[in-house]
Amino acid sequence: METISVLRDRRDDGTVVLRLDRPQARNAMDAATIAQLRGELAELGADPDVRVLVLSTTSERAFCAGADVAEPLDREAGVARMEAFARLYEAIDAFAAPTICVCVGNVVGAGAELAAGCDLRVGGDNLKLAWAGARLGVPIGPARLVPLIGMATAKDWVLTGRVIDMEEAAAARFLQRTAPAAQAEGVALELAAQLAAHPTQGLRQLKAMFRSYEDLPARIADENERIVEFQRSGTGLPQRR
Repeated sequence: METISVLRDRRDDGTVVLRLDRPQARNAMDAATIAQLRGELAELGADPDVRVLVLSTTSERAFCAGADVAEPLDREAGVARMEAFARLYEAIDAFAAPTICVCVGNVVGAGAELAAGCDLRVGGDNLKLAWAGARLGVPIGPARLVPLIGMATAKDWVLTGRVIDMEEAAAARFLQRTAPAAQAEGVALELAAQLAAHPTQGLRQLKAMFRSYEDLPARIADENERIVEFQRSGTGLPQRR
């Protein structure tokens, strides 16, 4: 029986919360979790009654610690998982309604990419944000991060792979709200309620305009192609047989 690692909470105002629920792994994503999250996004993305989507966690220790490098994968399965990650990043970007990410604890690698792919972010005071790709040779980060915080700061964060705390992330305007970790989801829900009170179609059109003006679909498609090629013919992420 498959373990459910993505929980859905639908609220009366049209906000839907998706919480990652693999606390034992700090919500590191294995192939099954990626598939579940993609399935949720596909179903909710086709629902015109969804006004706002919030990505969150059942554990304040981590939103998502990245890819689950402990998952036993041969080379073929490793490529398939990276392709699934690419489709997940594309689905987050293409989601029609506004998206908000609750950034608490570890927000690393794939978790940082999901956060950057959302429209707005609420950070907790225990935030440990990091793009780990450079340390592993993975060509990922610039597509989403540069439009958010600018070229120079994005280069610092991505090329060094260093850990960014809440104060620095807020100063760089990566975060739009901050709160104690235990209250971060509540603040995100308050923000979601503000958005949900606006006309849905207007919000969706505004989001589409922002994507178009920043040419995000093309940026993300190019980066996705590069990460899959890295996994297919480069060194790839760690694989365990």
